[in-house]
Amino acid sequence: MTATILFVDDEPDLEALILQKFRRQIRDGQFALIFARDGLEALESLEQNPHVDMVVSDINMPRMDGLSLLAKLQEAEDKKSTIIVSAYGDMSNIRVAMNRGAFDFLTKPIDFADLETTIEKTIRHVEMLRDVRRRQMEAERAHASLSRFFSPEIARRLAADVDGDGMEVQWRDVATLFTDITGFTSLVESAAPQTLGELLNEYVGGMTEIVFAHEGTVAKIIGDAIQVLFNAPGDQPDYATRAVACAHDLDAWAEDFSARWKARGVNFGATRIGAHAGPALVGNFGGNRFFDYTAYGDTVNTAARLEAANKHLGTRICVSASVAKAAANFHGRPVGDLMLRGRSEPLRAFEPLPEAKFEAPETAQYSEAFAKMEAGDAGAMPAFAALVGMHADDPLAGFHLRRLLNGAKGIRMQLE
Repeated sequence: MTATILFVDDEPDLEALILQKFRRQIRDGQFALIFARDGLEALESLEQNPHVDMVVSDINMPRMDGLSLLAKLQEAEDKKSTIIVSAYGDMSNIRVAMNRGAFDFLTKPIDFADLETTIEKTIRHVEMLRDVRRRQMEAERAHASLSRFFSPEIARRLAADVDGDGMEVQWRDVATLFTDITGFTSLVESAAPQTLGELLNEYVGGMTEIVFAHEGTVAKIIGDAIQVLFNAPGDQPDYATRAVACAHDLDAWAEDFSARWKARGVNFGATRIGAHAGPALVGNFGGNRFFDYTAYGDTVNTAARLEAANKHLGTRICVSASVAKAAANFHGRPVGDLMLRGRSEPLRAFEPLPEAKFEAPETAQYSEAFAKMEAGDAGAMPAFAALVGMHADDPLAGFHLRRLLNGAKGIRMQLE
């Protein structure tokens, strides 16, 4: 590497002395030297030679002195490492120079051996700064590239850890969401390819932006289905709260999205969401040739089953008791004890509700009817019937009424 050095001094014989002293370094291509007679000329030279690595400047010069030049150099985006030369014993100017950002200082008369040592030290400093900037730029480029394909937290970790050691498989407590769209297979078969492409890209893009806003990790996107993780790969003590808030925002966005596309003549179904919290095996399962950061285990399977349970219940969001209990200020109503496929024990489930709906009178009526059904009270059936009569748009109340009419007992139900 050839270091380009700008010497700024108004002494007429300095240029010849410097060229003589560093003739070997110049000949070997180690140094390239530029000279200026004052601060203004130095600034003009830097405009013409932005690749200058360092500046060696005297203080006392006409038009613009060395301290003023130093201040200008520190204002620039590319702050040049500067050595200030001052008269021996001029401590006040030396202190001003160092406070203004000078890298080092020398005293006159110049000791050329000291000058050479100081220049070499400054060059090492410049090379170190360039290496730091280069690494930072590479990391920023890597993060920007990875962010196109991965959740922000995964992209950040991968950009900082090129070996991917932070993505190793481990057991973690997580909250996981599954989303799916009703009737999507029929839509695929009937919609024009360009329409389907536009629709699905907008849907997935909008849903993932909401997940990222809640700092969730998108673990998988398979067609219209999305799997989301919280508390992985980074620690999120409030992961259950984030999962519930994210589910509400996903539901609201998806409902608006569906309405907009129905206005365009496309019958886009409702989005169903299931959530569960518990331990899962999380990490990169892609081996050495493929990156696949995801989660496996009963927690993940249960969340998928809860998503599917919405189809039977008439709900759009269904979460487990583990999520409801861990989420701060959870607002919701009990669904019942679900016997899900693949599980030997029933799972208490809830439907999260927006605060306004949670505080509405019909929610209290539902809770009263549910409590009677849980206690085996014969009054549960008329209580649910009255609720459905007043609120025919309450699918969960209608679901329980149908169960009771068909002879069901209690709140446990088998779901396929």
